[in-house]
Amino acid sequence: MAVSTLEEFLENKQRTIKQYATNPVDTGSTSVQIALLTQRISYLTEHVNINHNDKAARYALLVLVAKRNKFLKYLKRKNEEEYNKITSSLGIRKK
Repeated sequence: MAVSTLEEFLENKQRTIKQYATNPVDTGSTSVQIALLTQRISYLTEHVNINHNDKAARYALLVLVAKRNKFLKYLKRKNEEEYNKITSSLGIRKK
């Protein structure tokens, strides 16, 4: 999912928000944030695989993964049904 332009990135972001939002104006729910972080993680993963020496991107990737794990832990604690739905739809593997 290599994003070449800012416009494509913003379109993908809006599409992701619409897909995981609970209501039309929802942009900050836990599900939406997890989906957006997953999108950024997949982009950075591709970038790090191509640019092996980009230490800043590698660090940013680790920070994003940790942040997503915190959101997933919160969601599992508050709403396990939603947690199962989002992990299966995004293909996230959790222990």
